[in-house]
Amino acid sequence: MAAPSLPGSGLLKGLRVTLKTMLSPATTAQYPHVKPELPPRTRGVIALMEENCTVCMLCAKECPDWCIYIDSSKETVPVEGGRTRTRNVLDRFAIDFALCMYCGICVEVCPFDALFWSPEFEYAEVDIRELTHEKDRLRAWMDTVPPPPPLEEGAVPPAEIEAGIAAARKEAEEAAAKAKSVAEGGAAAEAQGPQIDEELFARLVAEGTPERAARAKAKAAFVKAQKQRAAEGGAPTAPAQGEAKAGEAEAQGPQIDEELFARLVAEGTPERAARAKAKAAFVKAQKRREREEEGGQ
Repeated sequence: MAAPSLPGSGLLKGLRVTLKTMLSPATTAQYPHVKPELPPRTRGVIALMEENCTVCMLCAKECPDWCIYIDSSKETVPVEGGRTRTRNVLDRFAIDFALCMYCGICVEVCPFDALFWSPEFEYAEVDIRELTHEKDRLRAWMDTVPPPPPLEEGAVPPAEIEAGIAAARKEAEEAAAKAKSVAEGGAAAEAQGPQIDEELFARLVAEGTPERAARAKAKAAFVKAQKQRAAEGGAPTAPAQGEAKAGEAEAQGPQIDEELFARLVAEGTPERAARAKAKAAFVKAQKRREREEEGGQ
């Protein structure tokens, strides 16, 4: 037989629990006013790096729930100096999170690192049909994707990262070397003075001739005047000393028909094609002169 309890003992026990709870810190998370502290690699939703997607459809094929929807189209890309080619363009990439079971297979099988886990978890909707999020929303979640964890001490970096760093370093060195050569060439050209007929250039530009065509014509006129001055026995001017050296170098190798080159450029022919045509015309004229000289002898 149980001993009888004192009157009011249950009330005292209840007050003791109440007093203990009152003096203890609260354990309730005041969400959404206070955001929870999640682990660094929390798997919330799947984010899309649209720039990396090649529309290979591998993620959609491997998805066990068939909750990934991809639409694409073909686009023709012109290639300078070659045949045009076609490429796939991503028109739609959507994930139905009402069906997704967050297995992460799509993230694992993507060969181009276009899908990532994001710790974002606030994407609830009132209507279940609105849980199908399109590529714009998936791309916005990329901003919440944390950076990859650092490598362990002594670990070998991935080959892709080393190749990318080497390529970026090489490209930076080539750009610096090109900028240096352009600066040195510009300084040398500035020291030699203008290599075009400034008066003719100003007049052509004033008449409405495109600057590129006007510069080509003015350069051709400048070279022609220097050659005529040299043929008459006059010494080249100081600004033309650099052009005279260039003329000596050109005398040893193939030259071009300057007048034809200037005319073709003025008509809108690309400079490379115009130079080739002018070179062919010069060689043809030179061979004709040689045949005439041999016939006269």
